[in-house]
Amino acid sequence: MRQTFAVPASAYSPVARRALCWIKPLLALGTLAAAPVLARDGLGIFSDWAAFRDPAEPRCYAIAKAQPSTMQRDYQPYADVAWWPRKQIRGQVHFRLSRKLQPGAAITLSIGGQRIALTGGGGDAWAADKRGDAAIVAAMRSAREMTVSARDASGRGFSNTWSLAGAATAMDAATVGCAQLS
Repeated sequence: MRQTFAVPASAYSPVARRALCWIKPLLALGTLAAAPVLARDGLGIFSDWAAFRDPAEPRCYAIAKAQPSTMQRDYQPYADVAWWPRKQIRGQVHFRLSRKLQPGAAITLSIGGQRIALTGGGGDAWAADKRGDAAIVAAMRSAREMTVSARDASGRGFSNTWSLAGAATAMDAATVGCAQLS
């Protein structure tokens, strides 16, 4: 079962306040309830990725916005990799895509020369299982970018691309940040 969570609108650390300028587009588009963008503790900003910890949940995650696109979108796309230490969930990969997905359409992640089938619905995609999460996380550590391709609700093909600059460091920061919460 995939874990989802609401974002608390509580006091933020100085790092998280600095990160607000990084995530303002997510806030402006009203994705606050869907996006894990505001945490109690900012763990750092690493190039195109950031890491956060929410000790109240407890959870940690690395997150990045997709590269800009001129295509019309339904959502602000982002990718995140999350850890819930008390639930024994580590390195769970999630993609919020820019468009509503066509039901039953194939969703494919292209990363480091690999093509990985994803599952999903609505505007979200993720690996089919823990092994898929682990393969994606491993590929994220050495690739330069990743792209998710699918068909939107009207049948048109679309894709979202993320830079992976800073992803490995952000994931490491989230892992270390959650080691204290076990």
